[in-house]
This record gives sequence, structure tokens and C-alpha cells, in this order.
Amino acid sequence: MKIAVVGSGYVGLVAGACLAENGNDVVCIDKDPAKVRMLQRGKIPIYEPGLEEMVRRNKAEKRLTFTTALARGVQQSQIVFIAVGTPTGEDGSADLQHVLSVARDLAKAMNGYKVIVNKSTVPVGTAAKVRDVVRRETTHPFSVVSNPEFLKQGAAIDDFMKPDRVVVGAEDPRAAELMKELYAPFTRTGAPIMMMDCASAELCKYAANAMLATRISFMNEVANVCEAVGANVDQVRHAVAADRRIGPSFLFPGVGYGGSCFPKDVKAMMHFAEEKSYDFQILKAVESVNESQKRRLISKMEKHFGSLKGKRIAVWGLAFKPRTDDMREAPAVPLIQGLLAAGVIVHAYDPEAMQVAQKIFGAKVHFAETSYAALTGADALAIVTEWNEFREPDYARMRKLMRNPIIFDGRNIYNPESMRSQGFQYFSMGRP
Repeated sequence: MKIAVVGSGYVGLVAGACLAENGNDVVCIDKDPAKVRMLQRGKIPIYEPGLEEMVRRNKAEKRLTFTTALARGVQQSQIVFIAVGTPTGEDGSADLQHVLSVARDLAKAMNGYKVIVNKSTVPVGTAAKVRDVVRRETTHPFSVVSNPEFLKQGAAIDDFMKPDRVVVGAEDPRAAELMKELYAPFTRTGAPIMMMDCASAELCKYAANAMLATRISFMNEVANVCEAVGANVDQVRHAVAADRRIGPSFLFPGVGYGGSCFPKDVKAMMHFAEEKSYDFQILKAVESVNESQKRRLISKMEKHFGSLKGKRIAVWGLAFKPRTDDMREAPAVPLIQGLLAAGVIVHAYDPEAMQVAQKIFGAKVHFAETSYAALTGADALAIVTEWNEFREPDYARMRKLMRNPIIFDGRNIYNPESMRSQGFQYFSMGRP
């Protein structure tokens, strides 16, 4: 199939590369000339395992191209994906200006029937708004489809190539058949293509992310109660997860969720519910718990040390999760901001997010070249992101480098008894 993807950010680039990988001819369109030149050279502006190799491979096979020329890309394609950003407004709403602007521009460029697919995460009613915008600008026939993405950063290629399900909102039978044909190769192992109306499809992404965010905040509250009563959250979590009605996913306590999806989607769902006079009380609590959880490690440090002024704290992990360089809404940001405000000298390390972090903190934070270098002279170590390379370090080397062998583990990656036997004072989340 001939496909255009407007927007070469995280979602658009992954979608374009994966669709090309299955033999489609894909043109990725972006208004940023510098980004397009980078992609034309086979370089990508984000870190996502396996993506750069896939881009280069399909570019070499001429199945994947990049351009700033929207009109040409639209005219040579039958299916046009809109994959531009929907940033959060001050009131929590999803800002649709970029989506509607692209819809207007592609409508002006149309030269025949097109299937216009909303791939961006958009609130309920966006398909209707796009339909109205396009209808005002063209007499050519078209269909508008909602096709939300369910990509986990760090595992986006697997999620696209081997989806749990494909959700398609399509009220036009012709568009529905084309979307089924497009996604058939990705669902050969039995994953369903779930056809529904556009409003339901639009709500699916928000409902899924809001549910996962709720599980995270709930488990963080359980961990906090465990600390208060002397229980062990690991034992509680395993018992809860053994219930088949609940299962084990997203039941790990920590320092809160972050990233580009959960915080934004929780806010947006509360906002468009409020617009319909519905007070989404659970999500308000989810958001409140998450914000306070991001600062919980500081509370633990203050309880242990008293004053933090002049302390030297090492921070392992800056990205909001492993296998990405994304620091949007990352728990490391409010943690480091709080430490700096308390007069702490911060030495930080992350395998992929250092350049992003430098743009946020500048010279206020010392960035180490290795995880061990960050520990030199440290009064304590705070673990914020559970990168694999942090899981089995050289404990003897760590003790020699640190002024005080104290660890505040925000991700529970170590065994408390083992850490005590290694000579560390060890504080984790919800474990005695």
C-alpha cells in the first residue's frame, strides 16, 4: 500500500518504519527540515532500541522516504496517518491545533479518495472535528479513521509488529476494509483487529492508560501503607497478583509514573469528562498520589540525614523508564529539583538520557561518565530508573567509592537482606 505519515516524532517514526518493514511504500512527512535531513542520512532524533536499524534498512530498500513536501506525499498515498503532537494545555486538555492544521493542509492537497487516520492520541470527538475541517477544504471523497497507538517506549517495535490488539474506529465500510488489509500481516498470530465507532476508539487509549496509571498509584499507596504498618509490599504484591482477576502487570511500587503518555492522558481524560459535567474523582486521586510519590525519596533522605544541605547525592537513572532517553514528566526531575533546593550536590548518571538532562539542569548537576564515577565521595545513592546495568553492580567497588554506603532505592531492584550483608544501609519502597 501507499502510505503517508505526517509527523516524524516518536509515534510517527515507529509507525512509518514498521509499516515499511511489512512491504508498504511509506513516506514520512515532517515540517522540520533539520529532522528530515537527519532521517534521510539514516539517523534518528530519539533513542528507541532497534528503530535506527529498521529505518536504515527500509530506507536502503527505498520503501521508506522522508520529506518536508506534504502535498506530494499526500498525493502519492491512499492512506494518510496524522501522527503529530497533542500537548497538554494549561487546563489539562489535549491541544489539537497541530492535528487540525495538518488535516486542513492535507485536505487542500488531496487529489482523490484518501483514508485519513488519526494516530495521535486525541480526545473523543476529534474524528468529527477532522472530518469537518477536511470537508470545508476539498470536494474529493475521504474517510476519517481513529487508530490509537499502544506503544511502550523501549519496546515500541515489538508492540507495533506484534500487537495485543489493533483498535480501528471506522464508520465507512470502504475505509474499514482498507485498514483490515493494512493490519492483517501484523495480526497473523491471532491478535484481534477490533472494529468500532470513532468515539469508542478514541476513548480506548485514554481508558487503557488511565487504568494502568491507576494500578501504579494504587500499588504505591499500598507500599506506603506497608511502611507504616511494617508489612512487606513484595509479599503483598505477589499474593494480589496471584488472583487471576487482577494479574501481575503494573503492580510494582516505585517513585511514580512519568513519560509522554500517562500524565498527559490522565489529565486529558479528566478534562473532557469535566466538559461533559462528569467529575472523574478516581483519576484526580491517581494524579495527586503520583505527584507526591515522586518526592518520597527526598522524605526518606530527610528522615535519615536530617538536613540535606551540603550532602553529595548520586542519582542513577534520569529517563522516566529504561530503554529510552525520554525525560518528560520523569520522577528524576522533581527529585533532583528538590535535592538542589535543599542544598544538595547532585552527581547523576543515565545510560541514554544525559544530553536531555543537561538541557534541563545545565551546570546545576554534575553528570558522570559512568555509574561508578557518580558514586565518588557520595553520602548516598538514589536509584530512580531500573536500567539493567544497575541490577548487579560491583558492591565492593561501590562501598569503596562512596563516603557513606547508603542506598535509597526507588525501584526496589535489590534484595534488602542481601544489601545489608553487603554492608549497605538500604532503604526501599514498602519493604521493612
